[in-house]
Amino acid sequence: MTEPKLTVLNPLGFPPRVEGASLAQRVPILDGKTVFLVDIGFTNTDVFMQELDAWFRAHLPNVTTRVARWRNRHEHDPDLAAEIREHGDAAILGVGL
Repeated sequence: MTEPKLTVLNPLGFPPRVEGASLAQRVPILDGKTVFLVDIGFTNTDVFMQELDAWFRAHLPNVTTRVARWRNRHEHDPDLAAEIREHGDAAILGVGL
């Protein structure tokens, strides 16, 4: 008696090729600059950004901070990105866990 054959597919699939990108240029000094503190939308990122905002106010009073919320954490937010480019000098993205 012959055992039936079973065909199994590899569940890993074929991942896309990923090309790295360099980090943004570092801002040499923050005095007089505007830093956007961006809440991407993960759990408690909003709380962290509020705490970070308070830290900047207490320790670096010459830095202007703006807390902003990314529209959808799974998609690019072109409006916020344009606002940061136009009105900001740097951005800190809170991506959560």
